[in-house]
Amino acid sequence: MDEVTFRSDTVLSDVHLYTPNHRHFMVRLNSMGQPVFLTQFKLLRNGDAQTDSGAEGGGHGGACTRESPPQGTGSPGSPLGSRCSDACPEGVGVQLDEDGDLDVVRRPRAASDPDVPGPARDKVHPVILRQEEDDILDDTAQGSDPNNVIKIEHTMATPLEDVGKQVWRGALLLADYILSQPDLFQGRTVLELGAGMGLVSIIAATMARTVYCTDVGTDLLAMCQRNTSLNSHLTAAAGGTVKVKELDWLKVDLCTDPAAPFSWSEEDLTDLYEHTTVLLAAEVFYDDDLTDALFKTLSALALKLKNACTAILSVEKRLNFTLRHLDVTCEAYDHFRSSLQRLERLTDGPLRFVVEPVEASFPQRLVYERIRQLELWKVFVERVT
Repeated sequence: MDEVTFRSDTVLSDVHLYTPNHRHFMVRLNSMGQPVFLTQFKLLRNGDAQTDSGAEGGGHGGACTRESPPQGTGSPGSPLGSRCSDACPEGVGVQLDEDGDLDVVRRPRAASDPDVPGPARDKVHPVILRQEEDDILDDTAQGSDPNNVIKIEHTMATPLEDVGKQVWRGALLLADYILSQPDLFQGRTVLELGAGMGLVSIIAATMARTVYCTDVGTDLLAMCQRNTSLNSHLTAAAGGTVKVKELDWLKVDLCTDPAAPFSWSEEDLTDLYEHTTVLLAAEVFYDDDLTDALFKTLSALALKLKNACTAILSVEKRLNFTLRHLDVTCEAYDHFRSSLQRLERLTDGPLRFVVEPVEASFPQRLVYERIRQLELWKVFVERVT
């Protein structure tokens, strides 16, 4: 395979564009016939972690910023008044050409381009890995401590309904945050909603006691289970456990049928409701209906939890040109922010929600481009007494 091309109706995450080519291996086809690649994400040691602009690995972090989510002009003391239309950070505004058309600034195509301001991103030529060449996976990490490498099987391009099978920057940002907050996760029980390929859950399990890694779809969950097995040495060394379970936001009850794959046992449900204190969700706010379903699920779960909990949410503000508006908007992000506002305004129910942005000033322990459109939000949930 000399070069990879994708259909125009597929969605492509650019995370794999920021890791060296030799770390990409097509290892198999999943049950739906989609090519599955293996990517190795290197964990930087504390001394090597990035704390300012720039990132390790090919210089791709040159565009990284450490910037808190923009503060809004809504209700006094509330950070939620900021919307895409009036709060795009400086330098991220829409650029138009002389005719008023959207002017897209593209990255340089070749490292030989004299105008390239820094090292260009690698062009991905994934390697097809034959079964008899399994040992090449170990060769890619030569010189690296296996305890500092996370192996994730994933797809590179999928239809919109299968984007959970890819790896997204928001998951890497949330993983960085988890690694910077050991006191919040040490020995805790954690629930991740919309876990995708499980990278965040695996990172959390290097500190937490139990992580319930949830999503929907047998094929996706099987891939996620495979990733937890690939990295079991990391979680076992810390005494953590990842349990892959089905949790459909569009259904009221959790599946407890023992004959169904990835169902919940009574023991798991008891542990979930008795001990969970942290909920996680990374890059799941791209569809308004799903965003509404997630917040509904979050509220329903919080009512059943014995303890107060903290939800940590990552989102990427994506600007898109829409024919409906004939303008550049970020509707999915706007809907997410509106949902947070509605949570804060719920004062007459059994739960109280306090929302605050998280400043992205914590060290970068994974190699990716931490752009300013990546945001973290905390939601503190407690019962009203």
